[in-house]
Amino acid sequence: MTPPGSHSASSPVDRPAWKALVAHHAAIRDRHLRQLFQQDPSRAERMSMEAVGIAFDYSKHRATPETITLLVALAEECGLRGRIDAMFRGDKINVTEKRAVLHVALRAPRGATITVDGANVVPEVHAVLDRMAAFAGKVRSGEWKGHTGKRIRNVINVGIGGSDLGPVMAYEALKAYSDRSMTFRFVSNVDGTDFAEATQGLDPAETLFVISSKTFTTLETMTNAHSARAWALKGLGGDEKGIAKHFVAVSTNAAEVSKFGIDTANMFGFWDWVGGRYSMDSAIGLSTMLAVGPDRFREMLEGFRAMDEHFRTAPLSQNMPALLGLLGVWYANFFGAQTVAVLPYEQYLKRFPAYLQQLTMESNGKHVTLEGTPVAVDTGPIYWGEPGTNGQHSFYQLIHQGTRLIPCDFIAFGQSLNPLGKHHDMLLANVFAQGEALAFGKTAEEVKAEGTPDWLVPHRVFSGNRPSSTFLLEKLTPFALGSLVALYEHAVFTQGTIWNINSFDQWGVELGKVLAQRIIPELDPSTPQPTSHDSSTNALIRRYRAMRGGAR
Repeated sequence: MTPPGSHSASSPVDRPAWKALVAHHAAIRDRHLRQLFQQDPSRAERMSMEAVGIAFDYSKHRATPETITLLVALAEECGLRGRIDAMFRGDKINVTEKRAVLHVALRAPRGATITVDGANVVPEVHAVLDRMAAFAGKVRSGEWKGHTGKRIRNVINVGIGGSDLGPVMAYEALKAYSDRSMTFRFVSNVDGTDFAEATQGLDPAETLFVISSKTFTTLETMTNAHSARAWALKGLGGDEKGIAKHFVAVSTNAAEVSKFGIDTANMFGFWDWVGGRYSMDSAIGLSTMLAVGPDRFREMLEGFRAMDEHFRTAPLSQNMPALLGLLGVWYANFFGAQTVAVLPYEQYLKRFPAYLQQLTMESNGKHVTLEGTPVAVDTGPIYWGEPGTNGQHSFYQLIHQGTRLIPCDFIAFGQSLNPLGKHHDMLLANVFAQGEALAFGKTAEEVKAEGTPDWLVPHRVFSGNRPSSTFLLEKLTPFALGSLVALYEHAVFTQGTIWNINSFDQWGVELGKVLAQRIIPELDPSTPQPTSHDSSTNALIRRYRAMRGGAR
């Protein structure tokens, strides 16, 4: 954080609403949630809302209705409404890359108009979706055959970052709707183990690879893609013609795709106004569509679209993504919270926290403003979490009784996709109990009243006053998944607007990539010993070269 007084004129700390929030925080920061609920019997009703099939209870936050009013005023002063309109209009709000930000166009209805550089992009989006649907239909029905005439039974998505996290999260989330006669696996890590395990036990003659790389030059993805090519050719008897039947591409680089051996008729494109971490509903979602079918995929798009419309049109005081984002600002910048725990009580959402890590931290992990000046406040808290009751037996101890303030997002569903006795009642009881325990805790008096010895009392006290949101949906459907992802997408956008940063570039991932390319040839023991790095890196390279040589 920069020293006080060195921030730019566009800093949120200069705004009247921010200054009002500073004073408001000083007045209420020591109030306990026990007190806030006692003083306002209708608090839960006043501080909850429902939209797009999601019930959002934010009454267990260390906030009052006045807090919400001041946060909304801050959003208005920061121009959130205008920024929303600019994004949906197709303005080039990604200023460092001079690009529009139009993941919302990926789920726009067929007849909509969203213009980029004078052209309506919606027809292009639906043309790709229609081609994806036609291809998915052929693979799922068995009409598409492999090189030897066998039916495709295995699909392996090869990508990294948004080209992996979105598809694998969506596959796991929607597994209940997937074609169980097919196997779906995912390769992202350049570690050879990832590829080896993904292909273990599979027949190349029944395996389709989806290579997902916009440029078709991404180091990790193309390294894995060439390993996949060699694996497939070995299993197909070395016939190069087989590649066209076992590989498809999600890319924009037709020349490289063709050079690889993939028929460009089986290349599914997307656009530079789609950021990787916002691309799971584009052609990057081809593996998702292959798993659940075109109809379910379009149902997911409808969920995205419904949340988009809510975000675009609802007043900020009743706007779910805006409120979620603003509460994140409240804790990050006024309470000093450094992390957010996302806790889905739904096993199918086990990869959702990992997906949100990229969405939130790659978007808002920024240290300069849109104007390139140092930010004056902390940005981009760390997101993490695990599904269901698993976390209760590991890290919840720290959330309940540790010294760090960790706001929590609980996500739960009224109906189980796999009803089994009392399992779901037990699961939901734990959701509600954890929120209650975090908020209200257990006083020393309550512990003593249970007959606890005095020496043990301090160990069994729960201070409470730990904030949480609870999101309750009816059932995990494709629509529900789309609405949840869009909820967090727009919450991230809201925070980026408050902090005056660009949530849509990711220059921070570049430096390590560049240095890795320089180091790769230096790892060969037959080349001169490297001396151009710092002493630590040079020594590590030498040690690895010795290990590598010994292994061979």
